[in-house]
Amino acid sequence: MDLLTAALLVPLDIEIDPNSNGLPGIGQLKKVVGASMTVGLVLAVLALIISAIVWALGANSSNPHLAGRGKLGVLVALGAAIVCGASVTLVNFFWNVGQQV
Repeated sequence: MDLLTAALLVPLDIEIDPNSNGLPGIGQLKKVVGASMTVGLVLAVLALIISAIVWALGANSSNPHLAGRGKLGVLVALGAAIVCGASVTLVNFFWNVGQQV
């Protein structure tokens, strides 16, 4: 076996999997991330409520700028809720896609 063949075969033999008990504090880190997701979802709901109120006030006062800002706020709040709620699923999906490469 020459040096070039050995260099090409070495990367194929490496297998690394996530280790949930390799470092101390992983359980606490999972709790912190879960709490952060909860805070993010609560803030997204609060932003949605405030943006809907701004949208309604802008529409009722014939203020298109205020109504437009309220609509944008509703869309941003919904996007933030989607990202917070789907973050674990998205990371797992792309992790599995990366494992197939």
